[in-house]
Amino acid sequence: MSVNELRNDFPFFKDKTLAYLDSGATAQKPQVVLEAMEEYYREYCANIHRASHGLGNKATLKYEEARGEIANFLNAQYQEEIVFTSGATQSINLVAYGFVKEHFEHVIISGLEHHSNIVPWQIIDKSLHVIASKKDLHADLEDYERLLKKYPNSFVSLVQTSNTFGITLPIKQMIEMAHNYGCKVLVDAAQSAIHGPVDVQDLNADFLVLSAHKLYGPTGIGALYIKKELHELCKPFQGGGGAIKEVRYDKTSYMPIPHMYEAGTGNIAGAIGFGAALKYMTDIGFDVIQTHERKLVKYTNENLSKVDDVITYTDSTNATGNISFNIKGIHHNDLGILLDKQGVQVRVGHHCVQPTMHALGIDGTVRISFGMYTTIEELDKFFKALTRSIKMLKE
Repeated sequence: MSVNELRNDFPFFKDKTLAYLDSGATAQKPQVVLEAMEEYYREYCANIHRASHGLGNKATLKYEEARGEIANFLNAQYQEEIVFTSGATQSINLVAYGFVKEHFEHVIISGLEHHSNIVPWQIIDKSLHVIASKKDLHADLEDYERLLKKYPNSFVSLVQTSNTFGITLPIKQMIEMAHNYGCKVLVDAAQSAIHGPVDVQDLNADFLVLSAHKLYGPTGIGALYIKKELHELCKPFQGGGGAIKEVRYDKTSYMPIPHMYEAGTGNIAGAIGFGAALKYMTDIGFDVIQTHERKLVKYTNENLSKVDDVITYTDSTNATGNISFNIKGIHHNDLGILLDKQGVQVRVGHHCVQPTMHALGIDGTVRISFGMYTTIEELDKFFKALTRSIKMLKE
């Protein structure tokens, strides 16, 4: 299937005047995802896990099938290792309150982390230690080992692929290093899982988080992987229907994970849409996705290198999913406005990595990010618009 044929699966691209280069913020949705969600609302809309009637049973079946799709997508050993959340941000917060708060004093992160992997640790008042970055922004593994030696038996929380610079950390190696010092590890795979396979058993991750909307699924739904051997150590931090086994005025007992962490009525349609999105990606195949995206990265780098006064911050020849840059003497916000006026959607700003931007001495960048549906023609439109915008702003 060619990329142009694939784009026919996405209703958004009926408007052929736009170049959408902001998939790192949220990906467009294929028709099969929209249909799966609409089918739930139209044909069997009912609550899950509690009903004795047929509609409720069907909704429960579809919801749990979606959990199974996520487990298969991540190669989790057990389906019950998958918890539905509202997204990667809530997943990290859940781990912070349900696991880290009680068991750890120190948290180690990289210098590439999204705010969602910084702020929760501050809120629960943990000592935060940041791995030094090299000049090319990659994590300094010698400094990482120094921190592990200094703070053994700590909690490590790492992004797999940077949402701003496309840098992919050697996450399997970093997990192994952490485990050698008695640490537990959370992997933020929100940006990586859309571009290549993520295997929790191969990585030996303790926790891993995803957001559906970056994986061609709906907004407001995500997943948290919790290794089964850690389930007994996890504590509830919010209560309600579905999470409990028995309630008395003097005491409440809870269901096992995942249900302990799914209090209240969840985003049922969203979960079903999430499962449909992952099945769609699996049917396309990561071999196809990766081959196409490597062409996009190569083409972008070749053309970006020809732009006068361009500033990049890392070697982007092996970037995954996104590339960031600035133009000397021009504010990124001004470029973003002019690009939008020409039908090109990119992301500008600090991309929720303000500490990283501060370390670079800047307040933001222009970021272009790719999806499986991104075309060379869209990139041509971007570069044409970029050249015109630079000329306008420098005159």
